[in-house]
Amino acid sequence: MRAVVTVIGHDGKGIIAKVSKECYECGANISDITQSVLREYFAMIMLVDIDDMSVSFSEFVDRLESLGNKNGLEIKAMHEDIFNSMHRI
Repeated sequence: MRAVVTVIGHDGKGIIAKVSKECYECGANISDITQSVLREYFAMIMLVDIDDMSVSFSEFVDRLESLGNKNGLEIKAMHEDIFNSMHRI
């Protein structure tokens, strides 16, 4: 199973490293990633394999959100199925 993780905020050093580290510490594996910087704004979307996580999905979501709060970013994670359902026409 996979999750979609989005990160949005002002650009700064180490954003990808911090989010990647949190995923690693939770046992999640990043399977795909795209990011861009638009002037001073940072945006990233990741597909993350969550089958072998060492924490619950709820804790994973909370940890990413907390990381975002500490770094002035908005970090959201949701199951891929929910993401797909939300964006289906």
